[in-house]
Amino acid sequence: MEMERKIMAGGGDRLGDLPDSVLIHILSVLWDGKQVVRTSVLSRRWRFLWMSVPVSLDFNFPVSELKEDALDYLASIHRELYYWRSCQKIREFRVWGLRYEECYAKDVDLWVHFATKLANVERFILGFSMNYQSYEFPQFAFKNSLLRKLGLWYCQLNPSGSVNWSSLISLSFGYVDFKDGVFEEVLSGCPNLECLSLVGVSGIHPLEISSVKLRELTIEDYYDENHDLWLEISAPYIQNLHLSGLCSEIRIRQRNVASLVTATLFLDFDFADEQRNLEKESSCLKELLHSVAHVEKLILGNWCIECLSILELRGWQFPPSSRKFLELSIALEQLDFPGICSFLQSSLDLETLVIEWYDNRPSDLLSRYTNEHEQARRFETHNFNCSFPHLKTIKILNFYGSVLPLVKYLLRHATVLEKFFIDAPFEDSDVSPDYVNMALEFLSFPRSSPHASVIFSF
Repeated sequence: MEMERKIMAGGGDRLGDLPDSVLIHILSVLWDGKQVVRTSVLSRRWRFLWMSVPVSLDFNFPVSELKEDALDYLASIHRELYYWRSCQKIREFRVWGLRYEECYAKDVDLWVHFATKLANVERFILGFSMNYQSYEFPQFAFKNSLLRKLGLWYCQLNPSGSVNWSSLISLSFGYVDFKDGVFEEVLSGCPNLECLSLVGVSGIHPLEISSVKLRELTIEDYYDENHDLWLEISAPYIQNLHLSGLCSEIRIRQRNVASLVTATLFLDFDFADEQRNLEKESSCLKELLHSVAHVEKLILGNWCIECLSILELRGWQFPPSSRKFLELSIALEQLDFPGICSFLQSSLDLETLVIEWYDNRPSDLLSRYTNEHEQARRFETHNFNCSFPHLKTIKILNFYGSVLPLVKYLLRHATVLEKFFIDAPFEDSDVSPDYVNMALEFLSFPRSSPHASVIFSF
């Protein structure tokens, strides 16, 4: 009441009279931690207030080949951490981009100690630039009950005892080579983990995840020296799976992913033996499609689309699915149409279809089997007359003329279609005149659904 009377009377320090909790909230929205510290000079009341403000510390090493620049920036980090050591709440500590050398080991150890022992941060991200030397994560940091998010890139992990990251819910590794059961040891020490991301890692086979709480798995650019290896994934409780990037000499098999709801396949393969290339890649996609036939939402990248058409040419029957949402992110050409249509015939429960056209690069893989004229003839003459009894929404992003034959096919067979969204490709700030002409041609196509409306986005 006293504070209210002062404010109503216009007297006193209106800002300074606010409760600490309100002032701390105001300071917490300042984007720069240094601005928060500077408020300590305002008055005696503000002197220590900044210590209770949750902050995030983010350090990005300059892109420079000069060691002197790295040493200067390294010294500036130490100076800042000296001032922040008294802060009661550091939410996130991130250091990124140092080209690691062994002479920096003690400095990096200090950062890890600050994050895991002194500041007790909730989110710690430590990432180095690619180099021939890797930082060995210190033994003392394998036990921490407060970390909730951890990311380590270009590090070595060799825990001498058990790992205890009991509060961790998000874990990511980038370009880590796991040896002798280390990965399994790490997972066993994360009983509450919900999200796991593996980028450029190697040495994990099979990948077995038995945790009931871990629901999201991302694997990107997997690599292993054993070239004829299948990466087997057994994760019965995973709900969201994202596979992407270049898988050099590795084939992927999902042995148990019964709980999957969403699967994203943005893979590309690089097999050294070109004569076996198509066989390996087609075999890999078959395995993947069988394992994700039960998911509600499926997202496929360009490699998958090319392989779909190869499998269609071979007469392979796509497994029936229960998916309701399908997204195709592709460099769409007429070479792809038969494979797409055959795949759609295995998706009779489909309710939403999204096609994102993003590039016009040639289909190198598919062109080994056929040519565009032959595929166009197959598309026009082959019997793809399968209706889609549940398809209500279609979206085409970055709409170009090459997709018009597929649009005509979809309008003719989507019997309950309600909305067809067309997103224009922008050239600078103006809509291409070609887009207007294509839109007019689009509107002339017959539609099997009397309720279908076409919505153009400019």
